[in-house]
Amino acid sequence: MGDLTNSDYYAKNQGNDVSSNHEGGFGVSVMELRDLMELRGSEAVVKIQEEYGDMDGLCQRLRTSPTEGLTGDDLDKRKEVYGENLIPPKKPKTFLQLVWEALQDVTLIILEVAALISLGLSFYQPPGGDSGESCGTAAAGAEDEGEAEAGWIEGAAILLSVVCVVLVTAFNDWSKEKQFRGLQSRIEQEQKFQVVRGAQVIQLPVADIVVGDIAQIKYGDLLPADGVLIQGNDLKIDESSLTGESDHVKKDADKDPMLLSGTHVMEGSGRMLVTAVGVNSQTGIIFTLLGAGEPVEEEKKKEKVKKQDGAAAMEMQPLKSAEGGEMEEKEKKKANVSKKEKSVLQGKLTKLAVQIGKAGLVMSAITVIILVLYFAVDNFVLQKRPWLTECTPIYVQYFVKFFIIGVTVLVVAVPEGLPLAVTISLAYSVKKMMKDNNLVRHLDACETMGNATAICSDKTGTLTTNRMTAVACYVGDVHYKEIPDPGALTAKSLDILVNAISLNSAYTTKILPATKEGGLPMQVGNKTECGLLGLVLDLKRDYQPIRNQIPEEKLYKVYTFNSARKSMSTVIKLSDGSFRMYSKGASEIVLKKCTKILNQEGEPRVFRPRDKDEMVKKVIEPMACDGLRTICVAYRDFPADPEPLWDNENDILNELTAVCVVGIEDPVRPEVPDAIIRCQRAGITVRMVTGDNINTARAIAIKCGIIHPGEDFLCIDGKEFNRRIRNEKGEVEQERMDKVWPKLRVLARSSPTDKHTLVKGIIDSCLTDQRQVVAVTGDGTNDGPALKKADVGFAMGIAGTDVAKEASDIILTDDNFSSIVKAVMWGRNVYDSISKFLQFQLTVNVVAVIVAFTGACITQDSPLKAVQMLWVNLIMDTFASLALATEPPTEALLMRKPYGRNKPLISSTMTKNILGHGIYQLVIIFSLLFVGEQIFDIDSGRHAPLHSPPSEHYTIIFNTFVLMQLFNEINARKIHGERNVFDGIFRNPIFCSIVFGTFAIQIVIVQFGGKPFSCTPLDLEKWGWCTFLGLGELVWGQVIATIPNCKLRFLRGAGQLTKKNEMPGDEDMNEDNEEIDHAERELRRGQVLWFRGLNRIQTQIDVVNTFKSGSSYQGQLRRQSSTTSQNQDVTNVSSPSHVSLSNALSPTSPAGQC
Repeated sequence: MGDLTNSDYYAKNQGNDVSSNHEGGFGVSVMELRDLMELRGSEAVVKIQEEYGDMDGLCQRLRTSPTEGLTGDDLDKRKEVYGENLIPPKKPKTFLQLVWEALQDVTLIILEVAALISLGLSFYQPPGGDSGESCGTAAAGAEDEGEAEAGWIEGAAILLSVVCVVLVTAFNDWSKEKQFRGLQSRIEQEQKFQVVRGAQVIQLPVADIVVGDIAQIKYGDLLPADGVLIQGNDLKIDESSLTGESDHVKKDADKDPMLLSGTHVMEGSGRMLVTAVGVNSQTGIIFTLLGAGEPVEEEKKKEKVKKQDGAAAMEMQPLKSAEGGEMEEKEKKKANVSKKEKSVLQGKLTKLAVQIGKAGLVMSAITVIILVLYFAVDNFVLQKRPWLTECTPIYVQYFVKFFIIGVTVLVVAVPEGLPLAVTISLAYSVKKMMKDNNLVRHLDACETMGNATAICSDKTGTLTTNRMTAVACYVGDVHYKEIPDPGALTAKSLDILVNAISLNSAYTTKILPATKEGGLPMQVGNKTECGLLGLVLDLKRDYQPIRNQIPEEKLYKVYTFNSARKSMSTVIKLSDGSFRMYSKGASEIVLKKCTKILNQEGEPRVFRPRDKDEMVKKVIEPMACDGLRTICVAYRDFPADPEPLWDNENDILNELTAVCVVGIEDPVRPEVPDAIIRCQRAGITVRMVTGDNINTARAIAIKCGIIHPGEDFLCIDGKEFNRRIRNEKGEVEQERMDKVWPKLRVLARSSPTDKHTLVKGIIDSCLTDQRQVVAVTGDGTNDGPALKKADVGFAMGIAGTDVAKEASDIILTDDNFSSIVKAVMWGRNVYDSISKFLQFQLTVNVVAVIVAFTGACITQDSPLKAVQMLWVNLIMDTFASLALATEPPTEALLMRKPYGRNKPLISSTMTKNILGHGIYQLVIIFSLLFVGEQIFDIDSGRHAPLHSPPSEHYTIIFNTFVLMQLFNEINARKIHGERNVFDGIFRNPIFCSIVFGTFAIQIVIVQFGGKPFSCTPLDLEKWGWCTFLGLGELVWGQVIATIPNCKLRFLRGAGQLTKKNEMPGDEDMNEDNEEIDHAERELRRGQVLWFRGLNRIQTQIDVVNTFKSGSSYQGQLRRQSSTTSQNQDVTNVSSPSHVSLSNALSPTSPAGQC
């Protein structure tokens, strides 16, 4: 059958021009390749042999060379025939769709309906001329002014302002989406891959890879396309993203050559022929199948203001499709829960917005009820008027007016600007962080970073320059403090050393001449290997001719470097048929396996255990104490017959002959010590987690300033670490971990599992009041779990593998530790920006709601009209969030400790500011409302009938109110009680332009707004008074700053109030996501009661502890409650009565201290 198809194809390709055009002149079709890629293991090998003869046959059909790759002249044709290597993104929402979504807002819909009713009724005139009298106060005054026909204006103005709000919201969403897409494409461009074209190895963006390319794959790569392995060394692939199997799959050109996109290279290296790209690859096919479910996913992602890298999405989705629908649901939930739990700030804000919204709803309902009752009692009880049917529309008009007043109170009360402020602030920060070499993959990582209390950093490349240079060596029984002259070594030792280094390193590692004159040579590939190749060049030898003599495909067997082996070995077949294996790796590990060592003549001599101990003391430790990384180079010869069992690794990697020990220097980056001092000042503990020798790690840690001589700290290696934290059964115990991590500063010779254990242990610890927020840096494939477990994972953009980038939240494009400090600064800035906005927003909320409410109750009309309220809402929400959320960060942010996860959003200083400014504004507004007409000698605007013209009195109130907000916006720039509110104001042009812009629009509204805005033009003197009262805000701000928080005891309680309710906000949502069966619900009820009791006890203990110094019992209790289960932790908040109880009690505990 195979032969038939084969000959069929030849016939097609030769005899039939049309079909050869159809296939683009290639000897194999897209569908054939797709079918081929669906086979696995030996089936695939058989299919290739039957159809194409061998791999060379397939390469010929695809018009490519297995060694030289594509020539590059038919790339467009290949893209046309086999498709491009990208999965087309979902179409972005159009502006109109976003407008439609913005219109779904409930408060806006209520306003629209009310406005339409008001609009309809305003055109109705009761029949009969004397109706004005008969309908009582309802129509009085309106007819006299001849203004009745202008009654429609208010309804129309409300509709117009609703349109404005909707357009602004839609525009914000649109620009947000555009930014996300920009970010997405930036991330996609970041991922490059090595391919061979025209016999040259080049780095290409993943999207430019075409079918027929020869791609070089190595440890840590995320495969960008499907392909067939041509040649591989010890290649192991993690296919769990496609198959769900966690075991690594061994790949071999003869046994299982199929490589699939979206899978990870966990070990080894090789070359593959690309056979399917984009939508035709296995991942692409799954994506297309999921096309139907994709929009839902997208929605979810957007709701979470979450940006997920395309490749990560690729990984998640295949998993679901493989496990079937039920699994999919669970996965979605899991993803939701874990991601929701992550963003502390959004949880806090959502909780706060809901609470404020509820309060607003109650206020607006009371306002409407009072207005309606007052009107009804006044008209039908006190004045005993009958209800006339022809007057009904006029009465209804009144009721609609009251309803509109109620809705505007609600509109002002609901802080819908909060999520907007978060988004703007995060999007702005993300954009700016790009310039600071932080590529943010998950938006909330940026804000979490502000709360970071610990950073676990890699050493190589992050704290050091990752430019390795060999500076010392031990060869032929002599310890050279600097690289010796080649003449000092025997020819035999030199030959073995040069061959061992040249052949036993990845052929992709090279040293290229400097690009700039006088610059350093360029190091490409693995930096440690570059250091060794540098040693070869320093010994006046060249590695390239040796490599040309034995090309990569002639290497007999390669044991690639991995974290378990900590060494790399390459076997070559010698001309006489025997084998030689070269080995290199961490010196203490390779030396343990050595039984001989080359002496001064280059001859092997016996290497006894006591020689090893002496070598460690006299050579390795002194080198390590100078901060050098020590690498041992060794070799072993095997006979041709019998051929060794290469898979029996333990026997093979033994009985080696040591050639030399090389000391490689990796200097500390010059900016790191300063960055670490800044971290420590900011209350962040920096820990170094490295695979290096303990002495090397300690030396570098001292140079960086992570540890200072004389301090009480721990520097231990992985073995000791595990001994201290595990019990007899080998399980990690949190109590043991809690004794180790607080003092731990350096963890050396650590495996990726140790790193993960450490991160998990710090995060799960209950030692401190606040849960630790941990950031981790990683570059290797095996750092994935630790990066995922950490609150914020940083991957290295240059040295990092694709797998590490995949698991990370932020990619450091320059691999530099000082960029992490910038991320901390931006994170704290986001938090502060939101707090600034909150302080401003809540002041306006409190004042506007109270003014509308009391005004309505006393004068039957809100002093601030519906349209004016909408304008205030616009200033408050959209403009203020833009102005305050785009403040650039300052160094001062690093002068304080982290806020921690449980700190209430509204600090006592902020509460003081909100209440203080609120009191000032209320005093001014009520003075103007009740005695303003006497002060300015104008007509009173109170008790004005329906549709009466705007009064000067109410215009002054409105104008003063807006100007006070404008000057208070300047006050809101500082939230820690600083005096100089103008500090750095010109560094933020957005802020300045918004303040001036708002002022200009306010002038236009007052002078020319007329009836729609219920304004009448004011003269200069009145403008002067309004501005004077507004400026009073700045002076009053100074007065407030003078009052110490200590004096205001009640503020501590106020700050505390949010403490119990805010944190579980995000977890509450998680609870809603999960369907709970009845049994579980019953169980939870029990838990709530149990927790209620526990909380009472705890509160009483808190009170007692305030007066006692020891707090061990409380700590014990806290630990007990946290271990009972996190689930219960959440339930203790789901009962409203409990919240009020703990709120009532919570302020008592800190009241004792000032």
